[in-house]
Amino acid sequence: MTVSAPASTQKSWVVALLLCFFIGVLGVHRFYVGKVGTGILQLVTFGGLGIWTLIDFILILVGAFKDKQGQPLAK
Repeated sequence: MTVSAPASTQKSWVVALLLCFFIGVLGVHRFYVGKVGTGILQLVTFGGLGIWTLIDFILILVGAFKDKQGQPLAK
């Protein structure tokens, strides 16, 4: 029995990182990966006053950020 790596989503890691860096306080990176509910929360709270955006940026940077289905972003 072989164990394969989890399939990655079609969403790009680089695009999510750039969206988070430039307009992360609007939650656009979360809309991009399909997390509409939390995207709206980030939009309303200006990215949790920047703290939530910073955490997301770090998670995307280290590869721990997942899309709505729990799949890692494509590199």
